[in-house]
Amino acid sequence: MFERFRAFLEELKGPAARIDKDDPRIAVIGLCFQVMEADGAIRSSERRKMRKLIKEHYKLDDAALNALVAAGETAESEAIDFYRFTAEIKRRLTEEQRVELVGMLWDIVYADGARSEMEDHAIWRIADLLGVSGRDRVLKRREAAAKFDMVEEENEAQQEG
Repeated sequence: MFERFRAFLEELKGPAARIDKDDPRIAVIGLCFQVMEADGAIRSSERRKMRKLIKEHYKLDDAALNALVAAGETAESEAIDFYRFTAEIKRRLTEEQRVELVGMLWDIVYADGARSEMEDHAIWRIADLLGVSGRDRVLKRREAAAKFDMVEEENEAQQEG
């Protein structure tokens, strides 16, 4: 009897509420939050951009997106460093997918119209832990900057490239 009642309550929550704690999407969202927080503030434009990218990439409905974002935010608040997330992602994603993730992180950084040194450092460290080359990291940064009509400083780009 109790088991049927528990199953009934789980059905009310819907499938979106049942997220495996080892779901790699939680690690992706955790990294997104870490990058958004790198400059000291999560801006609404960054949050909206992250939600839009995650929703489109994983083809989620609003309920599933909300559940994943909540799980990712909780996981990020419990994390002490990037490694918790990058180790999981590196095991589960191909090199191409990891490069695309770095591109998504740059899109989130530029969503507020600015890029800080702390955000640069966070993505550099994440890319390094994911095994994404400096060349690919800079290429993805330039692509994101172009999407947002941001002008990259030429001398900085030469130093990194």
